[in-house]
Amino acid sequence: MKTELANNTRLTECVIDNFTNPQRDVQDYWIAIYGKNNRLDHNHISGKKNLGVTMIVGLDTEGSRENNHQIDHNYFGPRPTFGNNGGETLRIGTSYQALENSNTLVASNYFDRCNGEHEIISNKSCKNTFKYNVFYECTGTLTMRHGNETLVDGNVFIGNNKPSTGGVRVINAKQTVINNYNVGLTGYRFRGAFVMMNGVPNSTPNRYVQVSESIVKDNTFVNCEHIQLCAGSDAERSAPPISSEISDNIFYNDKKTDLFTVYDDISGIKFENNLTTENIDPGIKTGFVKAEMKLLKNEQGFLIPTSDAIKKEIKISSEIATKENTGVNWYSKKDVAVALNSGKVIKVEQGINTLFDVAQASEPGDIIELVEGGSYLLTKTVQVNHPLTFKTVGTKKATILFERMMAFEIQNGGSLSLENLKFDGAKSPDYAGNSVISTSKNSMIDNYKLFIDNCEFVDLIVNHSFDVVKVSKNTFADTLSIKNSTFKNITGHIAALDKETDDLGAYNVEYLIMKNNTFSDIQGAALRLYRGGTDESTFGPFLEVDHNVFDHVGFGKKNKYKAAMSLYGVQVNDITNNIFTNCEPMEMYLVVGEPIVNVLNNNFFNSEEIKVTGDQKYTIQKTWKVNPNFEAGTYQLSKKSELVGKATDGLDLGIIFKN
Repeated sequence: MKTELANNTRLTECVIDNFTNPQRDVQDYWIAIYGKNNRLDHNHISGKKNLGVTMIVGLDTEGSRENNHQIDHNYFGPRPTFGNNGGETLRIGTSYQALENSNTLVASNYFDRCNGEHEIISNKSCKNTFKYNVFYECTGTLTMRHGNETLVDGNVFIGNNKPSTGGVRVINAKQTVINNYNVGLTGYRFRGAFVMMNGVPNSTPNRYVQVSESIVKDNTFVNCEHIQLCAGSDAERSAPPISSEISDNIFYNDKKTDLFTVYDDISGIKFENNLTTENIDPGIKTGFVKAEMKLLKNEQGFLIPTSDAIKKEIKISSEIATKENTGVNWYSKKDVAVALNSGKVIKVEQGINTLFDVAQASEPGDIIELVEGGSYLLTKTVQVNHPLTFKTVGTKKATILFERMMAFEIQNGGSLSLENLKFDGAKSPDYAGNSVISTSKNSMIDNYKLFIDNCEFVDLIVNHSFDVVKVSKNTFADTLSIKNSTFKNITGHIAALDKETDDLGAYNVEYLIMKNNTFSDIQGAALRLYRGGTDESTFGPFLEVDHNVFDHVGFGKKNKYKAAMSLYGVQVNDITNNIFTNCEPMEMYLVVGEPIVNVLNNNFFNSEEIKVTGDQKYTIQKTWKVNPNFEAGTYQLSKKSELVGKATDGLDLGIIFKN
């Protein structure tokens, strides 16, 4: 109880693994630390999948401030992408205690793929220290969200070029970031290898306090893609950093020529004695020296820049966290997840419910092979409880018919791969709302994967709203990939991923790929992808639509979107090399931060216009053969206005939008 505080206690060599509430959106914390002078060390904490921070340091009682807690040598194991705010691994304080001193030391902990949201650690109080921690392939940053006088010293951030991996994000006053080593980080925006934010003028402590009197010194960046200065600059966050310095840092990159992304005035930052490789142009007049550098691996296995121009030895502390010196020695840190296509091959004869029977008897990762040209009838829905692959080997696809409202239902823990199969709706029941594949109607705490490759879906027409993929609220896909497939004569949507309608930044899929497909006579939308709200704690969904043909899509009376493709709040949109013939419009609503939209080299024949709306300012950077009435320029988009590109017959229309 908060009224009975623990002081001078120790929690050590304990394991909490996958102790997750089965309801994805129910919030809880695994560990809450109150009182003073407590130590948490050598614990194994892994696998939180529901809403809520894994570990918090509470400051909402007088006896818990200036606490001198020590959090050290813990192993924080994988936390999957949550797809919403509230997935931090560690938080110290809250916005209400932003100006309280916590004096918490976080040292020599190993953060292994802690991907819940873009704040791996959310620092929300003053005078905390983060030293010698390792962040391994974490899709986020150590974020100084609130509070002042934070010390970030001697940590290691390893991205291995994984998407969205980040380093340190600086907000507020008197912050110190020194001696950190960053390698292979790819994150952009607030997930950059290093991010210094803009603030709100005269901000309250719980908003964005202007960066001031902060030092970034003696850090090393090796092949990191994005370093952001004045990030978040907008009409509200209009106060750039002041009285701060970036000095004596080393920037090695053997691919990039640019170094910083600068969003606002940087005259309040002093740049001094920074070293870059010869290929880099920092874009800043003073404070940078180019030098010839090479990478050498040190005895700890880190690639260290070497050069005659480097006067101070780059050292990784011997106190740095490793997998071996964190957690407990009696509990394995090996991944237990089973991948698709990693099990045994099971051949299944054609017939009634043979697929159902073999799925029930299968084990995770198994590959179920159907007879070439065979016919399979399902009178029961196949429950996919673990990773399974169904495929035809040969040139003639096996055909699957089904008499239930769905053929496959992905349950918690399941993932599904479908290869070289044909799905026919001829035997489906005469109900509205059928689907070929659905997720469980219950909350799924495990993220799933769905791959569809070289498949056919035909004549899903027995009643209206017959979808190919149907998802439920509180389910989340890491990846949904549809490639090399044909969809013809369907009354519903191909994929409607729009069940998170609370408008709090949540969504149903992280990566969605549609590539080399043909969609014809689709009454619903080929895709509806929705991310509502203005929360900036997540950076998905990521969408790729490439080399598809859309023919007569979107004209069904039950298509409430009135669009061939409806995208709302999608953060990264790559829509390239597609053909739209006789289709309803493609509609986009752009919100939140800096959505990237690349609509390039698409052909629109006898189709409706592209409609882009939003509540921010976007620039059309480049156009191809664009209607003369749709010129390059800067447009202010609002909820009441539309930026419309009208494509006449055979006209190629390509646009890049970027904030």
